[in-house]
Amino acid sequence: MKIEYLGHSCFLLTSAKGVRVLTDPYTKVGYELPQGLQADIITVSHGHFDHNYTQAVCNQPIILDTVEDFTQGEVEIHGEESFHDPKQGALRGKNIIFKITMDGIVFCHFGDLGEAYNNTLKDKLQADVWLLPVGGTYTIDPVQAKEYIEKCQPKLVIPMHYKPLDGALDIQPSSAFLNGCPWRITEFKNGEISLTKENLQKKSTQILYMERKKSE
Repeated sequence: MKIEYLGHSCFLLTSAKGVRVLTDPYTKVGYELPQGLQADIITVSHGHFDHNYTQAVCNQPIILDTVEDFTQGEVEIHGEESFHDPKQGALRGKNIIFKITMDGIVFCHFGDLGEAYNNTLKDKLQADVWLLPVGGTYTIDPVQAKEYIEKCQPKLVIPMHYKPLDGALDIQPSSAFLNGCPWRITEFKNGEISLTKENLQKKSTQILYMERKKSE
């Protein structure tokens, strides 16, 4: 399958059979999504402008923005409720963590998770690949993100929701998370990789840093 990082919390996951799942499309963050973007399914973790801009997609996909179970062919998606802030939603409301299964790989897209690690969440987060916010301010920060990884030990973590050079939001850059990381870090600078179940057989956690795929 193919993973494209389009910036912020937005990924385009494409299965071997061509099913396309887009996560948290954005607007007004200092850069734009690619023109002509298409998807079969969009997951929206919460109703903020930098996560719910479904108008960026030019076809008519299925939109999942509630806690629910969904299946289309070999793709399975499950939503888990969480909080957007450390005060049980009192500041920014609720957030949906989506678990997406494609080509035998389980992804966990954390959306704008804002609550610190707790044992209640642990069982909900079991997955092969984490798409994890690390920028702080509106989500967990680099220190909290590392605590999640240490406690749950996922196979692969792809950081998201950090400030790129052309970003406008007041969140921390990726370096704040990557510097001092105790795990192996692999960088892909073109914003796109291919991944198979066999790639994930290694026992120790790895960090995969993907620079945003630029608009064409």
